[in-house]
Amino acid sequence: MNQPLKDLNILITGASSGIGEACALLFAEMGAKLMLCARREARLQQLQERLQKHYQTPVHLMPLDVRDHTAVDRAIEQLPADFQSIDVLINNAGGAIGMEYLRDGHVADWETMLDTNIKGTLYFLRAVLPKMYAQNQGHVVNIGSTSAQNVYAAGSVYCATKFAVSAITKTLSIEAISTGIRVTEIDPGMVETEFSVVRFKGDNAKAKALYNDFQPLSAMDVADAIAYAITRPAHVNIAQIVLYSREQKVRLPD
Repeated sequence: MNQPLKDLNILITGASSGIGEACALLFAEMGAKLMLCARREARLQQLQERLQKHYQTPVHLMPLDVRDHTAVDRAIEQLPADFQSIDVLINNAGGAIGMEYLRDGHVADWETMLDTNIKGTLYFLRAVLPKMYAQNQGHVVNIGSTSAQNVYAAGSVYCATKFAVSAITKTLSIEAISTGIRVTEIDPGMVETEFSVVRFKGDNAKAKALYNDFQPLSAMDVADAIAYAITRPAHVNIAQIVLYSREQKVRLPD
């Protein structure tokens, strides 16, 4: 079996479901060693068992909340010897909560999105980048959104967080230009995962209704795009990939 990621150490945040889980499955098949980060430890353990059963994948679990910068720093400082080198960081943890106009918005929801989508991304970058600079190699993949390009009513704070992720990614690409570090922004449109269920606070019917009249992207579609970016030759940097479902006729929440 062709394994283009054989023996690479890949750290994935938000790995317990959706795009993060799909990345773990695909990258394990491609030969990578995985560091999996998420809040839901039981889900991480189930994924680890699946990966080891089917692919014999070396896995290190990092059960933590990306909003806790001390936990992030501690987790990176305490990596086992086999995972000290981080070849690829997939900053995937994030999400949207609520769909209210600004006048009706909930501050707690705003803070969760700001702390997870922006600060969580920054915390992992600050913890991991020194390793990549010391190695003079590595690849940072930040998961953005088409919401960083097309805003919509009742999505202002989520859109703002993804604009921020895009700005962080573009700035890092300039800062790392003279190093062996590559930087990629992946901006998916509507992907059918737990994203909308979380956004609508457990209302499965409302979440499902978003995809009634077309076929959205799958988490594996996005993982495949990420795999393409990280398997290019070392001199090639895929700066940005924007993905829409062919049938996503209008720019709905994503």
